[in-house]
This record gives sequence, C-alpha cells and structure tokens, in this order.
Amino acid sequence: MYVSYHQDDWNTWLPLPEFAYNNSDYSSTKKSPFFTVYAKDPQFDSVHITQDTPAENLSTKIQSVQQDVKRELEVAINRLRRYADKSRECPPVFNCGDMVWLSSKNIKSTRPTKKLSERWLGPFPILKKVSTHAYHLNGNPSTQSFIFPFWNQSRHQQSQIGIKSLLLQSPLNKEMNGNSHKYWIKSSRE
Repeated sequence: MYVSYHQDDWNTWLPLPEFAYNNSDYSSTKKSPFFTVYAKDPQFDSVHITQDTPAENLSTKIQSVQQDVKRELEVAINRLRRYADKSRECPPVFNCGDMVWLSSKNIKSTRPTKKLSERWLGPFPILKKVSTHAYHLNGNPSTQSFIFPFWNQSRHQQSQIGIKSLLLQSPLNKEMNGNSHKYWIKSSRE
C-alpha cells in the first residue's frame, strides 16, 4: 500500500487492503470472511445488486455456508486440541500423609545469594486435599513460617528418593501478613 510522503491520503487507499483481507481464506474456516457472511466472494469491480435472486434462496445459501464454516471450525478446534494435548500430562494425585518437596524457586530467602540456597524445601506432609489440584501442607513453624500452607499444582516431578515433589512457579498471588506470604504453585517434571 503506497501513500504520499506526508501520509495524508491513506484513506483513499484503504479499500485495497480491506478487499484483500475480506477476500483471503482463513486456515480454520477454509473460507474468506466476506464469503462467510454473504455466501459469495467480493467483486473488485463496481457492486452489482441484482433482482434475479430471491431472498429465500439467498437465506438458504447463507445458512448453508454458515453450517460449513461451523464444521470447519470444529475440525480446526479438534486439531488444535490434539496438538495441545500431546504435551499435556495428567497432574499427580497426592493423598493425605504423602511427603512432598517444595521448590524454593520463587520464595525469598534471607541468604545473601540464591545460587547457594536450597533448591527444594521440605519434605512437607500433606494434611488435607483442598480441591483436585490444591493441597494443605504442614510446614515446620520454626524454619518455614514464611510459607503459606495451601498450594496448587498442575505438573509434577519425581524426587530422587521417590517422594513426589512440587515446583513453585511464579507466584500468582502473594500477600504479606506479618511474616507469612501466600503463594500458588505449579509442580513440574524437570
């Protein structure tokens, strides 16, 4: 699209990219946006309004095109779902009493450098299953009082000593109440 040096005539050229956009087929619907709405391709020359097509036929044609588009969208959604599900794993199921390790990745430490700090905190026993992905952990009040006891996980990692472990990802929610912080976790397989 070419406009003048001062860029003050862009509105005269706007119909060209609009036509190109409305006439290009989408990969998900296999049809152009214009065809999806009007059941015909846009014409580059002057617009013809003809009286020879009854409104009922046009309505039937538009409904047919819209059903085709819905079918194509369902196929595209299923294709995307299959692609996304290839890398998904079912989250682990923990029970009350299971011992879990908690990653210290996003937990502030009083140590001068994070590099030399423990990578994992715990192990902590699970006191209660709050929901399908949230657990209430019992931390040691003397050393781990800064950890909020409720944790959310969606991915896991098997510990070297056979204990399921939780990995703390970026905190989704952090609240300061005296010395306690509130974090949400996601566990991961690394």
